[in-house]
Amino acid sequence: MAKYILFDTETTGNQEEDRIIQVGAMIVDSKGKIEVFDELCSTVLPIKIEAMAVHGITPDLIEGKGTFVETDFYKTIQLLNTQENYLIAHNMPFDMGMMQKEGFQSNLKIIDTLRVAKHLLKDSSSHALQYLRYSLELYKLEKDEAAKHNITIKAHDAIGDVLVMKLLLSKLVALTKEAFPGTNPMVKMEELTRTPIFIETFKFGKHKGQKIEEVCDKDMGYINWMMDKMDLDVDMKYTLDKIMGHI
Repeated sequence: MAKYILFDTETTGNQEEDRIIQVGAMIVDSKGKIEVFDELCSTVLPIKIEAMAVHGITPDLIEGKGTFVETDFYKTIQLLNTQENYLIAHNMPFDMGMMQKEGFQSNLKIIDTLRVAKHLLKDSSSHALQYLRYSLELYKLEKDEAAKHNITIKAHDAIGDVLVMKLLLSKLVALTKEAFPGTNPMVKMEELTRTPIFIETFKFGKHKGQKIEEVCDKDMGYINWMMDKMDLDVDMKYTLDKIMGHI
């Protein structure tokens, strides 16, 4: 039976050199049994002040702790690292990138709740976890959910974010069933994770708020500049290629 591994990391920072100092996870089996992990870990890198200001983890809290690969979570995920099981995170590229620095190579099916939310909640002003926590009124459910698992909810704390993500996942399952009736929602969300998103309007720059298709008609110079100078994500590249007939 499949297991669903929801996880989140906190790190020394968000740059290439940074490493994991906390992992939170909830592993759910097909019968609803849940195993909770909330572990701090040490690293040779100092924690950046900017990172401390976000997650509140200071050097004294990780002093004497084992490394990430010594955590119970890492040992457990290695045992579950098969195509039968699902690995779930909000903004998976960041957390997966951090795990890969520790030597982890995933064989799991991947669901990124951020990308799924972008597909299913296209009109949302933001798809950040904390924004969705309030816009979808998940905060009304979290107290009871936290009490079940003896978890303290705190923004930008790994296990607190995982609990919110679990509530978000339940909401996304319901929305997936609505949008794609008759499909297995987990299979569909895995597919949506891999599917590029067509972006309707600019959320940045001098054309912020305007339809991208209209900007391509009236200001191709700006589009060419973007494509040449900016590190565009997969969705913006897909959108521009589709508008310009390259797909």
